[in-house]
Amino acid sequence: MVVNQRLLTLGIESSCDETGIGIYSSEDGLISHKLFSQIELHAEYGGVVPELASRDHIQRAVPLIKEALIDSNIRLEDLTGIAYTAGPGLSGALLVGGSIAQSLAWGLGIPALGVHHMEGHLLAPLLQSDQPQFPFIALLVSGGHTLLVEVTRIGEYKILGQSLDDAVGEAFDKTAKILGLGYPGGPALAKLANKGIEGRFNFPRPMTDRPGLDFSFSGLKTFARNTYINFPKEKANIAKAFEVAATETLTIKCRRALEQTGLKTLVVAGGVSANISLRSTLNAMAKKLDVDVFYPAHEFCTDNGAMIALAGHFRFLSGQRNDHYEISIKPRWSLEELQSV
Repeated sequence: MVVNQRLLTLGIESSCDETGIGIYSSEDGLISHKLFSQIELHAEYGGVVPELASRDHIQRAVPLIKEALIDSNIRLEDLTGIAYTAGPGLSGALLVGGSIAQSLAWGLGIPALGVHHMEGHLLAPLLQSDQPQFPFIALLVSGGHTLLVEVTRIGEYKILGQSLDDAVGEAFDKTAKILGLGYPGGPALAKLANKGIEGRFNFPRPMTDRPGLDFSFSGLKTFARNTYINFPKEKANIAKAFEVAATETLTIKCRRALEQTGLKTLVVAGGVSANISLRSTLNAMAKKLDVDVFYPAHEFCTDNGAMIALAGHFRFLSGQRNDHYEISIKPRWSLEELQSV
């Protein structure tokens, strides 16, 4: 596709409990991103309440879009395309983002395109100056997903392994709840783990004693609960043991995927990719294997609009578009269903 004008893509992320807005320019890269987190809204419930999340997206999205436009010194009429998260995610939350995107696009006479939330995470390291080169292995770790993906190029993905039950981020949150650490649990558990003594408890590394690249974290969470029942005064040591077991399990599977494919580049993205222990363990593994490992900047690990704008940019650049202004969402959506660009 030959592009004779600057592409300005607005990205809208509303898959769960964060309203993210980003603007990506074909000439200048990411020129603005805004984020509003609903952590305080959901904290009293100990988890995300879908209806409340949807309502809050309605209130936050348009003001954030206005702020992003002002900060980037462009007008609404300057946009050439709008990308929104079409899935996977919470149905109501996805519908909010899709409705706003398609309404704006119709009014402006520009295309709007639903993009895959996990593709956004996968491409987030490309927002950095130091970028991974294709092909690579991607470890996508968040509250809702744990995936190992062989990435040949944008849109050409082969899932090598995934969690058969709880995602690793979900297991972090549930274990934190067991320990009474509040919401959001993952960061709280990681903080407490820093005070724990490694080796005080030895937790299992699920599914590492058999071939394959799938994951299972439900049993690890149960092991943490049983340990806490027997040793209620050792929260920090339990948190440490859980974190070490989870991160080592992820690292073992990443090593297997790299050795199985022969690839020499690993991309790690999603909310859990911000975990310091995970990064340290993966970096040590990568050094031994002479493998390059890439992470998003910390601000782009969790859900954000910048990654959606970037994913949309690449798809608009390839000529993909939807001119029918249909609000299309896919709460369940496999990466392997995407078309390559």
